[in-house]
Amino acid sequence: MQFTRREFMRGGVAAFTVGFAAPAFLSELARAQSATGRSLVVLYLSGGNDALSTLVPYTDPSYYSRRPGVAVPASNVLQVGADLSGHPLGLHPSLTGLKSIFDAGRLAIIQRTGYADASRSHFKGTDILATANPQSAQGTGWLGRYLDTLPSPVDPLSAWNTANLLPHALQAATVGVPSIPNATEYAFSSPNTGVEAEYSAAASLAMSSHLPVEQPQLSFVNSTAQAALATLDRVGAVAAYVPTAVYPDTGVGRALQAVAGSLATQVGTKIFWVQTGGYDTHASQGTVDGGYAGLLSTLDGGLSAFYEDLSNQGLLNQTMVLQFSEFGRRVSENGSAGTDHGAGGLMLALGGGVQGGLYGTAATLDDTPDNPTLENNGRDVKYETDFRAVYARVIDDWLGTDSVSLLGGDFRNSAVDFV
Repeated sequence: MQFTRREFMRGGVAAFTVGFAAPAFLSELARAQSATGRSLVVLYLSGGNDALSTLVPYTDPSYYSRRPGVAVPASNVLQVGADLSGHPLGLHPSLTGLKSIFDAGRLAIIQRTGYADASRSHFKGTDILATANPQSAQGTGWLGRYLDTLPSPVDPLSAWNTANLLPHALQAATVGVPSIPNATEYAFSSPNTGVEAEYSAAASLAMSSHLPVEQPQLSFVNSTAQAALATLDRVGAVAAYVPTAVYPDTGVGRALQAVAGSLATQVGTKIFWVQTGGYDTHASQGTVDGGYAGLLSTLDGGLSAFYEDLSNQGLLNQTMVLQFSEFGRRVSENGSAGTDHGAGGLMLALGGGVQGGLYGTAATLDDTPDNPTLENNGRDVKYETDFRAVYARVIDDWLGTDSVSLLGGDFRNSAVDFV
């Protein structure tokens, strides 16, 4: 029986039990799952990443005429070939590591992703991507619904949020997701030290083992405490992980190192959430240097180290990174040497099981009313691939669950076959 938050708050009338197993059994269960399973790392670029500066249409003259101050010079782009429509494209010069991964055939770049009547609101746009429902951006998240399909008992570390606040995408009906931004600080808190602290932890474990049927609120609290106590040793192993690559000392670098440690120590996590911000580049965006270039350099450094580390550990084939942002940005630059909220964006997937390459077609940026690749009176890139088609491919062919039931519709697209 599901126990809702509302029932918890008002006292609940139905009996509620949660069967968390002993820590040792959970550890064995997690290692068994990790040994044969696949993991998904969602890397969210908060703020609305400028797709036209990440993947540059460097032969389109309108790109330069509409962006005289922020366009990436053609001589600086890292060429990745032409898409199906014959548009030559190149990565931003800060993305040298991703260029190497692309050349190795393990980076898929999906162009012009989005949905009809795109929201240009950070909050609504984020909620739409989280729920996979442009009509009603409320309720559980698409990753949360996946977690709800896992067989019971669900391991407390089945998902791991490396950010401070739980993202909407991971909100589930029956599964709780821990937020652990720093594995080294994830410990049992006690005013005591030494042996006394160990006694306190043992007492807490004993008290939380009681799950009274007649008191669902207490069962909820105790089961949550029990789950946290059950994960202490495993998270501690992640904190002690020594990587085989040098990660940059940045937020995204530290988060990806923790993910690699989780995979290497086989804690059993299937879904990871990594989030990095700063992509709301309304001003002083720059071209090959400046703020935006720094953002991409930071991103590239973290992903390059992660890719190298997993390759060295033999873990690349069981790991996929899916990267996206809440929307793209306007075609034309604004009066502050930046770009404003737009529509069609960019999604990236990388990993050992990814069929790399360019997917979809680039927009032509001519500011004409009859340009079918633009919308909003030619100001925004029009989406070509529904973002849910990318989700569907990941759900069906990577996570091994039915995307139609999970997404509430059939969004499968044979052209988006990067797995």
